[in-house]
Amino acid sequence: MRCEWTQNDPLMNEYHDHEWGKPLHDDFKLFEFLVLDAFQAGLSWKTILYRRVHFKKAFAGFDPVKISRFTEKKLESLMLDASIIRNRLKIWGTVKNARAFLLVQKEFGSFDNYIWQFVDHQPIINKWKSMKEIPATSKESDMMSKDLKKRGFTFVGSTICYAFMQAAGMVNDHLVTCDCYKKVQKK
Repeated sequence: MRCEWTQNDPLMNEYHDHEWGKPLHDDFKLFEFLVLDAFQAGLSWKTILYRRVHFKKAFAGFDPVKISRFTEKKLESLMLDASIIRNRLKIWGTVKNARAFLLVQKEFGSFDNYIWQFVDHQPIINKWKSMKEIPATSKESDMMSKDLKKRGFTFVGSTICYAFMQAAGMVNDHLVTCDCYKKVQKK
């Protein structure tokens, strides 16, 4: 049994079974999820997931140090890359977010230390029985969004932050009927 949002799509199933909702503490992977969730704004996760490999290539393996050094010429070349989402604000925002990410790492020792504070360094375990129960935001995602914006991040509204929290396992939003519900709690 899986959460129904995968729609039994092979790539979505793979992502659901092996990544989504598992507590994540690797800074580079957290940055990757932040980038991908920003690009998801207004789009479906499936659209982003099917372009993930192209995003990784376009954005230097999601390396925030390299991205923070992207030049205007590099950014313009990304606007011509049909394999990614060619949204100028999101592309430029990725560079802005990489710079802000590096400042947070410097201040807190790691992005992990910073971001997990919004859930008191423990995943929130929900007990949803249907997709209709799952919220788009929470008080934690509201606080995260406000603080990220204050620190210079962009495309970090509360809905994007909540999607990030779900992906990074900061909240367990697998349905209680899903095989992954108990598995992610053991990680």
